Amino acid sequence: MVSNNQRIIKNTAYLYFRMLLIMAVNLYASRVTLKVLGVDDFGIYQTVGGVVTFLAFLSNALGSGTSRFITFEMGKDDPNLKELFSTVRIAHIILAIFIVFIGESVGIWTIYNRLVIPSDRLHAAVFAFHFSMVATFFQITQVPYNATIIAYERMNVYAYASIFEAVGKLMIVYLLNMLAFDKLEVYSVLMCIVTVAVMLIYRVYCRLNFAETKAKLSFNKEIFKGVASFSGWNLLTSSAASLANQGVTIVTNMFFSPSVVTVRSLALKINNILNQFVGSFRTAVNPQIVKKYAAGDYDGSKKLALASTKYTYYLMLIVVLPLFLLCEPALAIWLDDVPEGLLLFVRITLIQGLFQVLDTSLYTPIYAKGRIKENAIICPAFDALQLPAIYILFKMGAPAVALAWVELFACVSLGVVIKPILVHLIVEYDYKEIMLMIGQCGLATLLACIFPVASFKILDPNSVIGFLGIGLTCMISLGLVIWFIGLDKYMKKMLLTLVQEKLIKHRKE
Repeated sequence: MVSNNQRIIKNTAYLYFRMLLIMAVNLYASRVTLKVLGVDDFGIYQTVGGVVTFLAFLSNALGSGTSRFITFEMGKDDPNLKELFSTVRIAHIILAIFIVFIGESVGIWTIYNRLVIPSDRLHAAVFAFHFSMVATFFQITQVPYNATIIAYERMNVYAYASIFEAVGKLMIVYLLNMLAFDKLEVYSVLMCIVTVAVMLIYRVYCRLNFAETKAKLSFNKEIFKGVASFSGWNLLTSSAASLANQGVTIVTNMFFSPSVVTVRSLALKINNILNQFVGSFRTAVNPQIVKKYAAGDYDGSKKLALASTKYTYYLMLIVVLPLFLLCEPALAIWLDDVPEGLLLFVRITLIQGLFQVLDTSLYTPIYAKGRIKENAIICPAFDALQLPAIYILFKMGAPAVALAWVELFACVSLGVVIKPILVHLIVEYDYKEIMLMIGQCGLATLLACIFPVASFKILDPNSVIGFLGIGLTCMISLGLVIWFIGLDKYMKKMLLTLVQEKLIKHRKE
């Protein structure tokens, strides 16, 4: 248990280093890219990227199944990893070819016939789409390798590769200002190059360290049926999520200008960064939840799943609360010219992030058991219904921010109502235990907000003193509430022990 906890903490540290690096680079790169490309070209790239991402939902579905089966197989006494890896690798290669074929036919037709793109920028949009498809092909074929790295819990690899990725994206920002070609076309080519280069780093590492990734190509029908059966149900979830996320982007483009798409894309970028922030912790914990379940330690798997959900929520709250209150000055620092409507979009997105934590984290026990049929039927319904709801609202003349409110409603429904019921029915967790955990999260949120909100009412967040004062109040309030209410005795003891060990080690050095 101790070694597993230490491994989780160590892997979390690596993943947070990765996340902080990527977050800093992405925020800076987004600022400069928006400035260089302009609002319209930035929106065009996000719209085109939305088409590509929508087409890649099959990969997301199969990738989730791949990760689960590799991790589950490692939890067995006699794992058959070589044949499993070879089978899923062939499956992903075939899938990648299929998606590229669909993309280069249906995707191109959609760009020419359904998207609102200025005629003088249509050629650049198609050019960017082609290179996005190239990057997508390599990303799909890379899924089995990434799943293997996660299954072995080698999270330090992600941290090291992220340094290269960060340098690459900074080079893109630099070259955008240097090269005298079409900025959108140059950006798409350079992003593709960085994506492929990072993929190669992961692939080379796998082949050097994991014997199963060097195995000869072979295809086991029985293994594929198991992965495909699991992924088939997961396909509904993935396609609905893709429809909701990327389909909404396309629908927004049909009713509003590319500048509105830019506003939503920037809000989503912040949401994605937040999910990466807490996802780093989940990525470190999830293999242990699955392995414990595979080994028959159901109680240990449950305790870890519920505890990790609660702590993941606290991690998100630590970021969301100060960002919500200091959103206006933070956006001004991030962007030279803050697009109209972005402030409200971002604040609603921040609230969404809290409920997304509950939704995503509570899926892990269902994922570990491998029975995802009910989840794949019920949860996608909420995602899929978002698109027609938003379309109807836009058709009725609703403002663009209406889509954010619809997405928030879906997140609340899934995180607080639907997912707890499914975990109770499928994995047989005590419903009271689940709701107690959610109640603790809610109580911690309410108590942590009292003094920060009061300081927000008194101080001016746009002044230096107000910004620092509100930020400091948030950190103190969050720290005290989480320590005294959020953490159990075991976690407090483990953290204190860890700090003491570090201090003793530092003194000896």
